[in-house]
Amino acid sequence: MDPGGRPSPPSLTALRAFEAAARQGGYVAAARELNVTPAAIGTQVKGLEAWLGRPLFHRLPNGLVLSPEGRAVLPALSAAFDALNGAVRTMRAVGRPRELTLAALPCIAQLWLAPRLPALQAAFDLDVAILTRDEPPDYARELVDLGLYFGEAAPAGCTSAVLARDDLFPVCAPALAARLRRPADLSGATLLHDSVWREDWPRWLHAHGPGAVRPAREAAFSLYGIALDAALAGSGVLIGHGALVGKFLAEGRLVAPFGDRVVAGPPLRLIVPEGGEGQRLAPVVRWLSGEGEPASRSARTAG
Repeated sequence: MDPGGRPSPPSLTALRAFEAAARQGGYVAAARELNVTPAAIGTQVKGLEAWLGRPLFHRLPNGLVLSPEGRAVLPALSAAFDALNGAVRTMRAVGRPRELTLAALPCIAQLWLAPRLPALQAAFDLDVAILTRDEPPDYARELVDLGLYFGEAAPAGCTSAVLARDDLFPVCAPALAARLRRPADLSGATLLHDSVWREDWPRWLHAHGPGAVRPAREAAFSLYGIALDAALAGSGVLIGHGALVGKFLAEGRLVAPFGDRVVAGPPLRLIVPEGGEGQRLAPVVRWLSGEGEPASRSARTAG
């Protein structure tokens, strides 16, 4: 209680723990979001329930379910934290205008963004931080200014610009390409792919393979960049992403042995969260979008 004998209000930490657990559907996901342990989330939620005198969750054998009280308060709490995060973004834009944080798939950061980074920093006086993430961030909750991801549309609460179309097609070193005349010849090759994008080869083969192609072997890599290095070394045939391999095709270090036989994938998008940062970043967005046009053309030519 406060000095006047009134019950103390719940802490912001407890409110955030409950809101994250309710929105994410459990303590484990909320803990990942807030960078604490699930036990810490549970302790904060229990303390909040004790203050309220009512359960916010029903604890069932298969997980948590919001109680009527929890459902009643969640929308207002989520709106309040969204507004707070927006205020923090505005504060940072005013006080630290030179900061730019981009989130991207590791392969996009390595193969698309990194080659452009020196020119970006030469064009704008910015301190750039790059977060490599397999899953897109929560743009409403994290201090991420821009995102670089493949997708058919922008996430909710964001706009986007298409930087490059992304066609899928086999690529390999020139010496190996000389032995590949038609898709059936892949039956004697090692097929390389990213372990996350394991459906890329089946998609391409379904569209262009005459029947069931049984490769000599497959090799999956946790990073697309490593799979690309293996293809450059002549270790096998990589299912190429046009937005990422155009440079190597233009240099002649990789070859697309089957010409224009491609399968269209989701384009590479520059994700721009809606809000006060848009004006500050508008020149950067225009610059990156302009830089994306040559890459898009080279990807189409490669396909």
